[in-house]
Amino acid sequence: MKKKPVNPSRKAILVQGVLRTNARGFGFVTEITDYPDVFIPKGAIDSAVDGDKVEVHVTHENFEGKGPEGKITQVLDRARKHLALIITKNSLKTKSLGYSHVLGPHRLIEITHDAKQKLKPGDRIIAEVKDWGTKNKPLKARFSQIIGNIEDPMCDIKAACEEYLIRDNFPQDVIDEAALFGKTIKKNQLIGRLDHQDQSCVTIDPKTARDFDDALYVNKLENNHFELFVHIADVAAYVPQHSKLDQEAYTRCNSTYFPGSCVPMLPEALSNGLCSLKPNVARLAATVHMNFNTTGDLIDYKIYRSVIKSKCRFSYESAKEVLDDKKQSPYKALLENMVELCHLLKNKRRQRGSVDFSMPELVIDVDEKGMPKKTFIVEYDITHQMVEEFMLKANEIVAIDLDKKQIPSLFRIHEAPHEDSYQDFIKLARSLGMSLPVDPDVFDIQKMFLEIAKTPLIRHLSVAFIRSMRLASYSNDNVGHYGLGLTHYTHFTSPIRRYSDLVVQRLLFEQDHTMNLGEIADKCSKNERISFKAEMSVKNLKKMRLLDKWMQENNKKIYEALVTKIKPFGFFFDMSDLGLEGFFHFSDLKDDYYIYDEKTESLYGKRKGKELKSGVKIKVQPEHIDMIHSHVNWLFKE
Repeated sequence: MKKKPVNPSRKAILVQGVLRTNARGFGFVTEITDYPDVFIPKGAIDSAVDGDKVEVHVTHENFEGKGPEGKITQVLDRARKHLALIITKNSLKTKSLGYSHVLGPHRLIEITHDAKQKLKPGDRIIAEVKDWGTKNKPLKARFSQIIGNIEDPMCDIKAACEEYLIRDNFPQDVIDEAALFGKTIKKNQLIGRLDHQDQSCVTIDPKTARDFDDALYVNKLENNHFELFVHIADVAAYVPQHSKLDQEAYTRCNSTYFPGSCVPMLPEALSNGLCSLKPNVARLAATVHMNFNTTGDLIDYKIYRSVIKSKCRFSYESAKEVLDDKKQSPYKALLENMVELCHLLKNKRRQRGSVDFSMPELVIDVDEKGMPKKTFIVEYDITHQMVEEFMLKANEIVAIDLDKKQIPSLFRIHEAPHEDSYQDFIKLARSLGMSLPVDPDVFDIQKMFLEIAKTPLIRHLSVAFIRSMRLASYSNDNVGHYGLGLTHYTHFTSPIRRYSDLVVQRLLFEQDHTMNLGEIADKCSKNERISFKAEMSVKNLKKMRLLDKWMQENNKKIYEALVTKIKPFGFFFDMSDLGLEGFFHFSDLKDDYYIYDEKTESLYGKRKGKELKSGVKIKVQPEHIDMIHSHVNWLFKE
């Protein structure tokens, strides 16, 4: 639902909404009726925790041009009755102290338990909250059950699911309902579907993928036009509205992906079975068939239900090997057609001003016990790019089609950035030597990223640019997608793992359009953010486990890092080998006395003249890793 703009002339008021907290201690109150999200500073959250329904006193309606700011006056409804905690200290036989990632390091937590329950520091437990306390009064909880110990990496995902209230098990009646469909499609399910089983479509996914949402086929015609078929798993055929499967999928809203593991939105019988577009088996699909001319302009399209039989399961790596002539395949010509069409669509995207980062991804490889073994880089090569372009196009076409038919829909929206955030990014880019005009537009930014695509600055500036943007979200009110430069965009191509896509399938093919789209949009946006937090918490912990392993092998090793942000009290940096963020306070810098220059946003060493600013490479060394608090103490090395 579109929010009304803040009226700067109005006096401070009380509003109600849901608190969403950040790992750094501050938060936003969202889901406020006819009012923008309200920023809540760290000291104004009091005893509220992520997910609580709260009342907020709005203290500033247009604070520094960034929208309203306020303080929480009371908690109206608690999102949880239990907390996932880590024991930090045993003070008595029946009482211990604990730490919660959700509450942060400044909340004192007292846990009571039976004397026979011999808890020790590092134990990860679930406790029932008896008194939420305040910022000056401890939270009191009663021990409920133990998950494991922080030393055991097998507990990482279970603990994260408890911390972020992610359901990691399916009720038996939901599993039973999924099993009723069997393992193969039925003849009566083929009625009214176009048969594409003879078509040589293929899937292209990560090596570890088991749920294959999409299959692709590109045909180059004699006039050099292209046909693109995007076949998407027809999940709506198996998850009827109001069924137990539907209710569970709506509760989850999305799958959550951890290193080496996935908590799926749908039971395995569907997510990895009947809905997954595996090779050489018939599968029900929703197809977007598009025709393009020689310059990549869309000529026409059709959207319909179909039945397909994928001919080959490619990983990104194996598809690239075929394209590079390192491996033979009967589908090489098909892949080459995909590459050719991909370049046409990428050119169209550049013409719209859409910024293409093409950043490599750092992946954590874990063993069967959850222990990280190593990291490896997955390059965002042409195979990734062509799949992305085809998915983007299918999503856009579906959004346009629903709008043409005047069917209310879910949109994936992305609003333009706040002007001050955008200018902060421009200032950073210029400080790193980027040549930008006085008032750069999206094409200037696009050109800049193309110029630095193969340099070490690409990751730093890409992350900074993304952070300057507003978050993309779901809405039943279409405001366009700023990042993609599109007036119409939705999510349609991943219904196995996203509830929004399942809803869009229903809107396309079913007559009952009575779903509360505004409510669904809000819940999908909220759960997407929660899953992201859970995923990042586990990834960071795995990175620290790997760093701890490296320290045990060589505790004198020094690592390269990049300064990312300068503050009057210190600076943030990114440890390049693992992508771990760290922070140095002025008091940590022993090599010199540093002075902060507000005008240049840099630090200057008074004695040695060394300058520290965003983008500068530094040397760091881990001194101590605190797994309980997910914190690394670093040494600054000259």
